[in-house]
Order: sequence, then C-alpha cells, then structure tokens
Amino acid sequence: MMHEPQTLAPATETKMTARDVRVFYGDKQAIKGVSIDVDMDNVTAFIGPSGCGKSTFLRTLNRMNDTVASARVEGAITLDGEDIYAPSMDVVQLRARVGMVFQKPNPFPKSIYENIAYGPRIHGLAAGKADLDVIVEKSLRRAGLWDEVKDRLHDSGTALSGGQQQRLCIGRAIAVEPEVILMDEPCSALDPIATAKIEELIHELRGRYAIVIVTHNMQQAARVSQRTAFFHLGELVEYGVTSDIFTNPRQERTKDYITGRYG
Repeated sequence: MMHEPQTLAPATETKMTARDVRVFYGDKQAIKGVSIDVDMDNVTAFIGPSGCGKSTFLRTLNRMNDTVASARVEGAITLDGEDIYAPSMDVVQLRARVGMVFQKPNPFPKSIYENIAYGPRIHGLAAGKADLDVIVEKSLRRAGLWDEVKDRLHDSGTALSGGQQQRLCIGRAIAVEPEVILMDEPCSALDPIATAKIEELIHELRGRYAIVIVTHNMQQAARVSQRTAFFHLGELVEYGVTSDIFTNPRQERTKDYITGRYG
C-alpha cells in the first residue's frame, strides 16, 4: 500500500522527494514504505533507536546502498523532480550533487589542499591552479576551517584533530558545489567542543544546501534541525516541526522514544 508523504505547511522549496521507498537486504526488509519531502530551507534530522533504518534510508538519497551487493531499493526518489534511480542517472554526478559526510572522519591520505581540490579537479570545476586555489579557500572558509589550516595547506589531512578532520570532510563535500548534504551521525566520534563546532557549522550552512542529519542524540536534533523524522523498525512513524515532535508528538511510539521508554 502506498504511504502518503508526510508534508508540512507552509510549503518551502522541495529539493528531494521519496515515495513509498522500501529497502531490502536479501530477503530482509529494512525500510517499509517511507514517503517524505526534504526542503532547502530547513535542516532535517532523522532520529530513532539503533537499527531503526534511519541510516539505511539516508543512504538511499545518494544511492550509497548501490555498493551493497544484496541491497535492493524500490519506490521513487527524486532530486529536483528527476528520478535518481533512473538508468540514465550518472551516479558519480549524483553523489557530487548529494554529498555525504560519514560517522567517522575519512579524509584522503593527501594534503589538506588536495583533499579539497581533488573533487573539483575530477569534475572539471576548475580551469587551473588559480581556480583551485579559490575553491579550496572558499570551501575551507565555509567549513569553518580556513583560519586553522591556511598556513599548513600542504600538511596531511590525516594529521588534523578528529573535529578538524570532520570539518575537512564537510569542506570536501562542499567543494564540488552540492545541492544536498547528507550527514550520518557526523559528531558521534567527536568530543563536546568539536561537536559544538560542527553544530554551529550546520547552522551556517542551512539554506545554502538542503541538509539531512542522522543522529542518536535527541538534544542535538533539537539544537540543529527545524524538521525531525522519527524512524522505528524500518517505518517513518512521524515527521514534523522539530519543536512539535519533541514537545507534542502525535504518535504514541514517538512519545515513548522521546521520553526514554526505549531506545
């Protein structure tokens, strides 16, 4: 049965849509008929207990599940109205348009400069070194890292602290001019100070990119997002304005999770 999308008023610019999305790993169904819209103006948080499907669903939005041999995705997902699972879709270009920041910082074993420059170079976004220099500085500024690394751009990206590495990975995603940034628990491996910097960065990036963040931390979801989707057992249970989800949830399962009865 087709699940109606949970949408919100007033309408903002919808960037991505999912309709009746189901994900299977072999015979096991991990996502059960999820329908949701992601818009440009709000940060959307996916919350829910471990194993609820929130990261699996996030990965459908830029076809990261393609890398899992047993995975099968059904339903429809669009980016600006275009079916991202269409045979004509260039997956490399899709992943430039819909960037991903992972749970554990994963900079390339290259210099800070090359971590940022690599994507624009292979996607043909720079005519030469001068263009790359501009992109590297702009991306590192947007990632809130420029002032900390501008005098050591040729040091290895892996020599940075964990928090700096994660901001470098965000800068790397930004460098290829994405439209959407997906973040899969980007702060779970970071200390509180590094976490606060990432959260501040998310606020600054809001509106420039559509942002979706998966988090186990409900306080973090409340701090950084304007829309929250609660997942449980592969289902999208409730989606709404973040303040409403946390103070006045409509579904009993959401209320039980928010109040700590399970999780």
